[in-house]
Amino acid sequence: MNIGFASLTTLERLGDHAFRGPPAPDKGDALYGGHLLAQCVVAAAATVDGGRPAHSLHAYFLRPGDSDARVEIGIERVRDGRSFSARQAIAVQHGKERFRMIASFQAAEESPPYSGVRMPQAPPPDAVRFTYDDFTLAETGASFWHGMDRPMDIRYVNPPARGEASSAPQLMWMRIREPLPADAILHQAGIAYLSDSTLADNAMLPHGLRWPDSDFAGTSLDHAMWFHHPAKADAWLLFEQTVVVTGQGRGLVEGKFFDQAGKLVASCVQEALMRWAG
Repeated sequence: MNIGFASLTTLERLGDHAFRGPPAPDKGDALYGGHLLAQCVVAAAATVDGGRPAHSLHAYFLRPGDSDARVEIGIERVRDGRSFSARQAIAVQHGKERFRMIASFQAAEESPPYSGVRMPQAPPPDAVRFTYDDFTLAETGASFWHGMDRPMDIRYVNPPARGEASSAPQLMWMRIREPLPADAILHQAGIAYLSDSTLADNAMLPHGLRWPDSDFAGTSLDHAMWFHHPAKADAWLLFEQTVVVTGQGRGLVEGKFFDQAGKLVASCVQEALMRWAG
């Protein structure tokens, strides 16, 4: 199913603080978490006056979502200050809460720039031909997986060999597949959409295991994100992903987005459930 990202984030307004989003294009066992992140960013921003972009979000995946169902989103105005606006978004399907997010939006301000991290060395995106779809199909032995219908391109710079344990940061070039209009919120929603892809999967790599393993049942638990500088979601961004810690049935992975000029434009962390059958 070929549905563009702009269509996925075009929400029906049901009231001042209520929205309905279209279903996902990928029909997997559960709704892709980036779908909820993106739609809730757009819904929350629609209730913020003054064109304030988001600077952070903190979210919990509370129940598996239904990829065939539309998403009902309610927004609570938590606070409006001189510089910051905070909103809570609650996403519901079939009468049950699936996802909850608090996002903060900031009026434009200036301060001295500094970054203590550097973009890792990587070949340019045009020189990388191996996609995340290629990686997933090789791992599963299948000819198709539902994530192939998501409106994004992912090129895997340094995929580990099958069954190999790896603690090296995973590097991927990512972008939203279609050109997007010049809307800062839409591009932030696009980066949030991208940020949920592959992040939790990497928690398995230090153990030489893979997310699709038949005896493994995992899911994203929570997600936090910070937007440092304006960036285009439809331009190639390098996503550096590092496993921080695993244990107690969970794994924590952090991610950093760099634009092609080497600027750190966004950061995120996600914790995933790690559970084996038997």
